[in-house]
Amino acid sequence: MTALAPTLQAFFTDRLCSQLQASPHTIASYRDSWRLLLGFVQQRTRKAPSQLDIDDLDHQIVATFLSWLETDRGNSVATRNVRLGAIRSLFQFAALRHPEHADTIQRVLAIPAKRHDQTEICFLIPDEIDALLAAPDRTTWLGRRDHALLLLAIQASLRLAELTTLRQRDLQLDSGPHVRCHGKGRRNRSTPLTDQTVAVLRAWCRELPDDPDTPLFPTRRGTHLSSDAVQWLLAKHVAAATSGCATLRSKRVTPHVLRHTAAMRLLHARVDITVIALWLGHQQVQTTMVYLHADLALKERALARTTPPDTAPGRYRPADPLLDFLNRL
Repeated sequence: MTALAPTLQAFFTDRLCSQLQASPHTIASYRDSWRLLLGFVQQRTRKAPSQLDIDDLDHQIVATFLSWLETDRGNSVATRNVRLGAIRSLFQFAALRHPEHADTIQRVLAIPAKRHDQTEICFLIPDEIDALLAAPDRTTWLGRRDHALLLLAIQASLRLAELTTLRQRDLQLDSGPHVRCHGKGRRNRSTPLTDQTVAVLRAWCRELPDDPDTPLFPTRRGTHLSSDAVQWLLAKHVAAATSGCATLRSKRVTPHVLRHTAAMRLLHARVDITVIALWLGHQQVQTTMVYLHADLALKERALARTTPPDTAPGRYRPADPLLDFLNRL
């Protein structure tokens, strides 16, 4: 057996699972990256993945794979960089285990991430929020579930993985109502809830089994909703909401857009940026600064406080014909 196969297995079992205790989302992302890379190299070299060695994954074929992701698969630059990050992590792990492949490993580690333009943050305005929350048919069990899920996502600014793993025990609806979640980076946080959200969630919980371990937003079989299911139901309700709010047609609404919406609502309420960072579960305040750049209303308020320059609008006047003739000599 070559060095690559046992190193790859040890990377996932020892490094990611045991030592780093990486989240299931991270493990799945790394797994998909390596499945794509090994399949790509297999097509190019005609070698089975279990027969590939570290030297078969040199910087040239890795660079070609990254270009293939963008050109053939249509992946974004951000996705390309995520795949490169997964490749780098394993090669850093392999560097200490296989010094005989040091040259190949260092050349792969030297491949830079590609810079790309930062897209403008998309968020919903109040009319769009109202239209989206009114879209689910609350005369049905599924409609009441979806309405409660969307309301909580917009108010508490939960990530998709945090939303789908919630259980009844994560809710505190009595004194000091809040929702607890286990978020990114294995950080726990509690987010307070408004009276409206508490009333909706309290009514929804009465329809669930009296078991604190029951998923808060279950499927009909009582299991947790998958990420794909949440994305599907959101797309369905956004499509229904466009009939009452035409501006939704121009927006690509994802579960993360609901998280952005919650952050922008706090910013418009002039909540301090450090408090918003705590609300969102950001480890660094710099991560939250992106919302300041997206807030046009904040910039307009800042502009209104400034004194405009003392200048009058000008108007083009052609030169005198005789002087124009002399100037062109």
